[in-house]
Parts: sequence; structure tokens; C-alpha cells
Amino acid sequence: MAIEAREMVGKGEVPGVLFEKEGTLSLRISRVRVLNEEGKKAIGKPIGTYITIETDGIRNKEQKFIKRICEAIAREINKMLNISLNSTVLVIGLGNWNVTPDSLGPKVIEKIFVTKHLIEYMPESYNPEEGIRPVCALSPGVLGITGIETGEIIMGVVNRVKPSALIVIDALASRSLERIGASIQISDTGIHPGSGVGNKRMGITKEIIGIPVIAIGVPTVVDAATIANDTLEKVFDSIEREIKPGTELFKLVTNLSKEEKYRMIKEVLSPYVGELVVTPKEIDSLIEDAAHVLAHGINLALHPGIKYEDLNNLLIH
Repeated sequence: MAIEAREMVGKGEVPGVLFEKEGTLSLRISRVRVLNEEGKKAIGKPIGTYITIETDGIRNKEQKFIKRICEAIAREINKMLNISLNSTVLVIGLGNWNVTPDSLGPKVIEKIFVTKHLIEYMPESYNPEEGIRPVCALSPGVLGITGIETGEIIMGVVNRVKPSALIVIDALASRSLERIGASIQISDTGIHPGSGVGNKRMGITKEIIGIPVIAIGVPTVVDAATIANDTLEKVFDSIEREIKPGTELFKLVTNLSKEEKYRMIKEVLSPYVGELVVTPKEIDSLIEDAAHVLAHGINLALHPGIKYEDLNNLLIH
């Protein structure tokens, strides 16, 4: 996640990167803007805008906040989606529906309000002023299921359907246990499927696909090195309070940065377990709740004529 990449650099200003925060304790919004090559090099993220919405409302199933979260998602998408209301949008749900932590994308697609076919076959009933946009959706699966690069499938669909913009949903990997199922990242830089767990795949970006790509994700896994590193941080904090300043042990504890500790743990774990990732035991529920929130937020953004209260009725199949 971009916000984590920014945090790893430090608390001060980072050249080429703008960082803003707003909101309340129940709904926090952070914006990381990578402005140039200097910023790209500093945090390792492509030039563009990264929005992170953080809330415990999803994980705690707090219904009074769900509507606010969905509306916040819709607002941020609309800021990036600079196209007319009669322009087609293709929504893609990345991931493997057979693996729960990776099934977020397909789960969201099940709840997207698709309208392109209705508008095509009943054009006389379509009026853009009613706030309904032509929308189509697809879950292309993963390379291990289809034998085809997901990016190639998407390019084929884009070339045939010719949408004006693409929205891609995928599960993310986080370096913070607190963000699992409680954060939503929205960016205008596209996505590289599998990159969070060490799998290099064809990128789904404007440069490759040829149309604007908005990427939306929720972290569902955290790597084992992060858990070990967080534990080590707490141990080091306790040791630091007990040992005398100036000793060799004190220097060792205080001089190692969080990033250096993380790299050391990765080096220890890699020969034995590789890229080990961990997910919460309640992941089934987290995926369902996150899919519900993302789908409703996307539906509100793409169809401004629909009210939040009407969405559940519209999506009954």
C-alpha cells in the first residue's frame, strides 16, 4: 500500500511526495500524491494519486458507518473518473474465487449493478439524465485457472467493448495487522496483480491497456515477517527502557531501523517458508463485508441517479 511505503520513509517531508490527512477517528482519509520521478524513487510507487480510507466500521459491522464509507468511496472514485455519464465503464474483479483471501474481486463483481446490456437492447428506455451509466463487469480468474495472463484477457475485452474507463478490484497485502479488512486503497495508477505476494504479472495500467484505470483494493493478508517485526519492535521497546544508555546492547537496539529489522527477519524466514502470508481466521466474513462496501461505493459512483437505500433491492437476482 502507498501509505505504508510513505510511512516507511519517515515522518518528515519526502521530496516529490505530498501527504495529506483528513476525517475523524471513525473514518480517516489519507492522500499520497507522487508528483515526479524523485517521489517515485523515494517510496517505490508510480507517479499518481493514492487514496486510503481507514475505518473500523467494516470490520466491526457498524451499520451506522457503512453508508458513510460507501459514500466516501463514491466521492473519491468520481474525483478520478473524469468521463461523461453516457460513457461505458468496465469493472474487473481480480483474484481466485477458490481462495478466500484472494476472492474479493469476484465477490464485488457479483454485487455490481450492470446496465450495458439493458441500454444496448432497450435504447428507447435509456436516458442519461436519470443518472444511470452503461456498466459491464467481469471476473477473469487467475493465470493458474485460465492459462492466460489476466492482463491479456482484459485487453481483449477492452478492445471489443471499448469502455472509456476501467475499474479494477483486487485483494492487497499489508505490512500492518491493523489495516487488514479495515482499509481501502483507491489509486489512478492501475495495478500489477500478485505483486503484493511476490508474483510478477502483466500490469493493468493506462500505459498498457490504453484507457484510464482506477485500482481499488482492501488488504486481506499480511506477511509473516511483518508479524515477527511488530513483535520484535515491542521487545526492543521493553529492552530499551531497561538497559543503560551507552552500552553496546543499547546501541544495537536503538540504531537498527524498522526497515533493517524487517529485512533481517525476511532473510531468516525466506530459506524455510518463502513468501509466507497470514490471514485472519474470520477472513470469510471480512471478505463478504468488504465486498458489500466496495460494490455499493462503486455503484453509487457509477450511477449517481441511484440512492444508497435502493441498492440492496436492485441487486436481488
